[in-house]
Amino acid sequence: MSRPARILVVEDDRVVARDLRQQLGHLGYQVVGVTARGEDAAALARSTSAELALTDIRLEGAMDGIDAAQEIRLACDIPVVFLTAYADDETLRRARLTEPFGYLLKPFEDSQLRTAIEMALYKHANDRKLRESERRYAATLASIGDAVITTDEAGCIRYLNPVAERLIHCRADAALGRPLAELYRVSDEETGPWAQAPGAGLMLHGPGREPVPIEQSVSPLIDERGKVTGSVLVFRDLSHRRTVEKELRDAQAELARVSGLTTMGELAASIAHEINQPLAAIVTNASAGLNWLRRPQPELAEVEQLLGWILADGSRAAGVIKSLQALARKSGPELARLDMAATIHEVAQLMRPDIQRHGVRLQLGPFAAQSHVLGDRIQIQQVLVNLLRNGIEAIRDSTGGSGADSSRLLVVSTAPGEAGEVAICVTDSGDGVAEAHRERLFDAFFTTKPHGMGMGLAICRSIVEAHQGRLWATPVAPRGLRLAFALPAAPG
Repeated sequence: MSRPARILVVEDDRVVARDLRQQLGHLGYQVVGVTARGEDAAALARSTSAELALTDIRLEGAMDGIDAAQEIRLACDIPVVFLTAYADDETLRRARLTEPFGYLLKPFEDSQLRTAIEMALYKHANDRKLRESERRYAATLASIGDAVITTDEAGCIRYLNPVAERLIHCRADAALGRPLAELYRVSDEETGPWAQAPGAGLMLHGPGREPVPIEQSVSPLIDERGKVTGSVLVFRDLSHRRTVEKELRDAQAELARVSGLTTMGELAASIAHEINQPLAAIVTNASAGLNWLRRPQPELAEVEQLLGWILADGSRAAGVIKSLQALARKSGPELARLDMAATIHEVAQLMRPDIQRHGVRLQLGPFAAQSHVLGDRIQIQQVLVNLLRNGIEAIRDSTGGSGADSSRLLVVSTAPGEAGEVAICVTDSGDGVAEAHRERLFDAFFTTKPHGMGMGLAICRSIVEAHQGRLWATPVAPRGLRLAFALPAAPG
């Protein structure tokens, strides 16, 4: 059961005040105070936590009931019901200014008094809820990052939040009631004509300032009868976003430029790395050929053989450059059926001078019964040359003794890989690679050698992956490293 409403009586007639107290008690209300002076009404209402005031318009003293009602309303925010015997026009006009919640002419019945009190309490509770809702609504709109303007049906501004104030450069108190078009003018960023259409690509214009890029949306305000009573305009300053987007585009352009330079650097390094060996062979053979020709009896047969080798090395260098350019252009390899056993023997013959110079024992095989793959001959030869050179250098730089045969052994073999693959393995007896470095072996410019470029294995990976294959490294016990790659087997 709800507690009785707490009521303050402001009445200068003691008999009427006494009867009113009794009447209210009979109706179930609690009278928390009675005063005959308007000057005391507001303070008494506040100290007694009154919820409603019944006030006579004519009071003793300098302040009448209308002035007292105004003080009560401002100090306590409680409803006031006037009880009076006067109903002239001037009194009613003054009373209306205080926004009373009821007006009873004396004498009145209990039912009339109850009705006036209950209606006043009910209306005041609803008004309080409405004001709280409006405050929450205003606080929400004031705190959001978007600008908000509401207009009435005539297009005049009824509300704008602080963000809108900043964007249109006008305070709310100066903007309220003014036509929206005076303060808010929008043009299409591309075509230029004035527009109020929703969307992005708009420019907000105002006197004395540069246009601001915005994004906006417009929604109608519709009452319960379906009538449009105004509109809500929500817009957002896109200046910061445009700045960020421009910086991002500039950063992407710079990244593309740097990436292009990096790619060019990688291509140049790759070409230098790959043609170094055939160029060195050309120089060596040319020097030997000159020596043969300078003898008292020139050895023309030997010179002819050397010229053949020079021609072969020159052709191989040209093929290397062509294949690396194809990799840089992301064009696919020229696939053909390759016998990997025969290809390994060809590459071993090319690498024979290096193998002999470093005292490496080369073992070719065992080879799988089916060692045919689909590949680009020049590019697969490049892979094998790099892997063999890597193994030769690992053996050359090995800390193991040279007396044991196993310490100078390089084995090249093939074996069945996963389904539909052929695996080619190059196993050296060098010192191996630290586990921490093994994952980076195939990264461009990563090397564990004092004078290495770090491109050989990176090129191998690019070529093998372009052939839809795999490349990996595994340690060998008790020492050494196995570099292996797998390629799709040729059909048939």
